[in-house]
Amino acid sequence: MKKKIIVEKQDLTYLKWSHARNSSGTAGTFLKSQSIVGGEKIYYKLSNYDSEKGVVGHECVNEIIVDRLLTILGVEHLEYQLIHADIEIDGKIHDTWICASKDFKQKGETKSALDNYYQINRKTDESRYEFCVNNGWQKYIDTMIAVDYLILNRDRHGANIEVLRNGRKRTVRIAPLFDHGLSFLCSCYNDKEIEQFDILADKPCQNFIGSRSTFDNLKLITDKNTIFHTGLEKKDKDILFEDLSFVLSEAHLSKIWNMLWARWCEYEKLCNL
Repeated sequence: MKKKIIVEKQDLTYLKWSHARNSSGTAGTFLKSQSIVGGEKIYYKLSNYDSEKGVVGHECVNEIIVDRLLTILGVEHLEYQLIHADIEIDGKIHDTWICASKDFKQKGETKSALDNYYQINRKTDESRYEFCVNNGWQKYIDTMIAVDYLILNRDRHGANIEVLRNGRKRTVRIAPLFDHGLSFLCSCYNDKEIEQFDILADKPCQNFIGSRSTFDNLKLITDKNTIFHTGLEKKDKDILFEDLSFVLSEAHLSKIWNMLWARWCEYEKLCNL
């Protein structure tokens, strides 16, 4: 996937969409699909979908913004592509934007949700965070916690963190960070909601590690200064939002930037304490 955003509309009406339960508690339906392109399996997902109103969410756009953010910060992650496309659901054509990504599993690997892996393999009284540390994943988890604060990720449940195992090679690794759609202004559907959104609000989130507060979870990180290889700078705004004016309003993009920059500044303050 060379181009991050394909603005020219594609005909993807051949894709078959299946329902995926929205575990965050946000109203709506999230649909997924897959196909083989050039011998590779490609996964597709749709933003919040309503059977009457069509695609009403913008989670796919959030994925691209976070993808670019993690590239800037030097964080390993699953890469996404945003595609303008015609798709068909229940016999109706929708002009929308969808996300595409490759399979992060290597040949011979199987995947397990971290919550299941923890339940099977944890020691007595071993917390979820301690379990990850004892498995050598502290840097990964600390980075995830910091990222989820920056973007206000509402949906880091145990299945959005995956363990990859190769039985023949006897290897175990944790998957690159993925699934960041329910972040930023995912709860806003009009200009008034965007304007009123509190960019530093500590909204309750579904986190498998830590508490329901992304801010309080930062206390788990003992050395915040070592999390990111590079910092966020104001000039990065153009990189984050390149070609996204085709998808979101200027007010929406500006609010996302103000939110991200404010949270980055707060994180830097914590680093300097």
